[in-house]
Amino acid sequence: MELRQLRYFLAVADELHFGRAAERLHMSQPPLSVQVSRLEEELGTTLFERSTRSVRLTPAGVHLQASARSIMSSVNTVQDEMREYAEGLSGRVTVGFVSSANYTVLPGVVQLFRARRPHVTLDLRPLTSGEQIAGLLAGTLDVAIVRDELPTSTDPSTELIAEVVFEELLVACLPADHPLSHRSEVSADEIVEIPMVTYPRALMPGYVDRVSAVFNATAGVINVVEEVVHQETALGFVAAGVGTSILPESVRHLLPPSIVAIPLTGSPTSRLIAVRAARHDDRVTGAFVECLHDAAQALARR
Repeated sequence: MELRQLRYFLAVADELHFGRAAERLHMSQPPLSVQVSRLEEELGTTLFERSTRSVRLTPAGVHLQASARSIMSSVNTVQDEMREYAEGLSGRVTVGFVSSANYTVLPGVVQLFRARRPHVTLDLRPLTSGEQIAGLLAGTLDVAIVRDELPTSTDPSTELIAEVVFEELLVACLPADHPLSHRSEVSADEIVEIPMVTYPRALMPGYVDRVSAVFNATAGVINVVEEVVHQETALGFVAAGVGTSILPESVRHLLPPSIVAIPLTGSPTSRLIAVRAARHDDRVTGAFVECLHDAAQALARR
């Protein structure tokens, strides 16, 4: 039994006339009659009582009509669902993000994406940049929102696409009672003299290299006294007087009164970068990255 036969049967069952059913199906009547007869032979029962004046459903035909309508409704539903999936209107996208994205692009992109793609499940996972790149290569993430990371894939079968979506100033976070706390800006030469709270390079290579470049260009080697994973932990050490930490300017949303954030001389910046594995016709992922750019642009206009 084929779906085509069920469609033919339903047309005749609805019209109770082979001629009208053939017109509805845009075919001639003889092939339609042949297909219905073949269906009856396959099922081993008569579906229609035929006479020169009328066509009526048999009890078996009435039963098949109800079942066939349910089957065709399910088929149409699946077709609609797959069409939406192919067009990026349904499905699932798994996104990793660094914690600092919480205070910049993440709230806006979540709101925008859910408005534009209400039938797509958005799975958000807070991870370090290194963990996200590993997730992309392993296939557990669709999009990574990393900081200062421009990765290249070591797997020739997986091409990574990286796009800068947001850029912000780097600031030096200092205790409010520090001698430099009242400055409008501080130089790398001045900050390098202060013990530094930073991050493990294995987890955040791009960001650690970016901060190191700011200091190595003019001031020399950083005196790292603590390595932490989260910027909230870094701020805790700063508040305790352990040292300073170089963080993105959006960290101001987290600062207690006991900490100040001062721009660095030369206005060095840090970038949030969207990374994804190149896949053919992955419209859901593409839609998310588009929303990410739009959310970043809206944030920049504020």
